[in-house]
Amino acid sequence: MTPLARLAAASAGLLSVLALPALADSHPDASRVLSLGGSVTEIVYALGQQDRLIGRDTTSSFPAEVQALPDVGYVRALSPEGVLSVQPDLILAEEGAGPPEAIAVLKEAGIPLETIPEGHDADGLAAKVEAVAEALGVADAAGPVIDSLRADLDKVTEVNRAAGEKKRVMFVLSLQGGRVMAGGEGSGGGAIIELAGAENAVSGITGYKPLTDEAITAAAPDVIVMMSRGDPEADSGHGGSLAQLAGMPALATTPAVRDGRVITMDGLLLLGFGPRTGQAALQLHDAIYGENG
Repeated sequence: MTPLARLAAASAGLLSVLALPALADSHPDASRVLSLGGSVTEIVYALGQQDRLIGRDTTSSFPAEVQALPDVGYVRALSPEGVLSVQPDLILAEEGAGPPEAIAVLKEAGIPLETIPEGHDADGLAAKVEAVAEALGVADAAGPVIDSLRADLDKVTEVNRAAGEKKRVMFVLSLQGGRVMAGGEGSGGGAIIELAGAENAVSGITGYKPLTDEAITAAAPDVIVMMSRGDPEADSGHGGSLAQLAGMPALATTPAVRDGRVITMDGLLLLGFGPRTGQAALQLHDAIYGENG
């Protein structure tokens, strides 16, 4: 190999290493852990480390016993005072926790804060589990959790293969103010639809965006999926009913509303992207393709 070729190979290797997601720093001695984000909290429980938790955010509602812990507020609208009031010695925050000013204050306070990367596919979810396990200093505990998660996702893949023609599904995040906020490419709503073996009916937008009447008509979803009103965010316009949807002219003309094919699921299960994601995808698949979907 020429010197130039060796240099190119070395550079490629370095770039590949730099491209790998960084795991969190390890804090094995942390005994007062605050979890910010429902999926992060679920992972802490799946790893068997729940005895170290001393607080949670509003979206951390599963398992039920976690609700006995102090609630420091909504993960994307935190106040530093609320977070610091539980005196954590480690904060585990899902990606997107905020606002940024609050996160900056918390970091300045000198409390270790580890941001757990978001992930919607099998590899991304595995990296999420690994990051939480590494942060807690129990890296070896990640393996069984990841194996179980992958087994659930493999089961969904097998079921999807037998489903036949894909249904067109629209995920509606909210109807607040009479506007349809739907999940496009790169959104959690779009990701869970695809994991469940269906096609996201919303194209041409990224993330969650309000749709025009024309865009709704063009999407022509066979099925609409929404979060149930049992979700902590329901009072912010999330969740809905067939009657509500039928009362909106653009939605009323869609195959989904016309045929009464509206599915509601628990928000954390549906969009949490934690250890139960495979179960959520299978449940959604059955609702979409089953007799009552």
